[in-house]
Amino acid sequence: MKLSMMLTYSGDPRLAAAEAADLERAGVDIGWVPELYGFDAVSILGYLAAKTDTMLLGSGILNIYGRTPSTIAMTAAGLDAVSSGRFILGLGASGPQVIEGFHGVRYDRPLGRQREIMEICRKVWRRERLVHDGVSYTLPLPVGEGTGLGKPLKLVNHPVRDDIPIYLASLGPKNVALTAELADGWLPAFFHPDKADSVWGEDLAAGTAKRPASLGSLEISAGGALCITDDDEMARKLRDAGRFMTALYVGGMGAKGKNFYNNIFRKYGYEDEAEQIQNLYLDGRKDEAMALVPQEYLDATALVGDEGYVRERVEAFRSAGVTQLQISPTGPNQLADIEKVKSWVS
Repeated sequence: MKLSMMLTYSGDPRLAAAEAADLERAGVDIGWVPELYGFDAVSILGYLAAKTDTMLLGSGILNIYGRTPSTIAMTAAGLDAVSSGRFILGLGASGPQVIEGFHGVRYDRPLGRQREIMEICRKVWRRERLVHDGVSYTLPLPVGEGTGLGKPLKLVNHPVRDDIPIYLASLGPKNVALTAELADGWLPAFFHPDKADSVWGEDLAAGTAKRPASLGSLEISAGGALCITDDDEMARKLRDAGRFMTALYVGGMGAKGKNFYNNIFRKYGYEDEAEQIQNLYLDGRKDEAMALVPQEYLDATALVGDEGYVRERVEAFRSAGVTQLQISPTGPNQLADIEKVKSWVS
């Protein structure tokens, strides 16, 4: 099991480089840089590539609508080159509020687009002349939809690798099945290790049944907040700190009926809580929404408590199929905690 974590992406991006260097020394194997609607992740990842030596660097995630498939492929090849083969391409569909609101692009066919983008990226990295006839993308653009002058081209540079890993951030049944079928890794959100199989087990199995042997096993990156402490009151407060982000996503990241995170909470068996959290959050009653986040969920998904408890939670994630434990260090001894967990999972 490897250690991974999301790196700083708000504020001064140079802080992420200082953070990454310390984390690399402490034993973090993979650093992810999110891209929401702030600074782009690519700039920060390029800077991090020059400031780190061994840590793998991933986009966590680039949305599939903001760039053309060829641009995604070129970007991944470039980041893989400047990092000497340490890049992971994390992709996801995001949601209609961001895609149509911030990017002004129609949110349609997310599954089909992801399938086609993965195929196009792998063709580009193999330096094949790019020809693709899909539902969402046709390359070159056919006569009647442009000037008719488009021609099949191949990447000018020789990539460091022609098999750059692709991870998908997916939650819905068909998207998770697609991930298990064709992606190198999976970035699930709000992963409950004790309940994940009941929500995603069938979807993962369906995709795995179609998975090419050449891809190897699916990597799974999931985890939670990390703090090893014998102070029960500190542990309780740190676990409760997860209420803010959980309520934000379950309650506010999406409209009624279009909130993927809310759907997951319902599948975990928190139907009433998910309904009330969303109603309260959208009504501006955020503190009340946070209070309704189930304590059982906060306790099960956080690596926070005494050494015995944290080790038990690490094993719960491992038993759930997680191959990359994604940690969010907090508390007073963050680097020491990382080093200790690294010694357990190595």
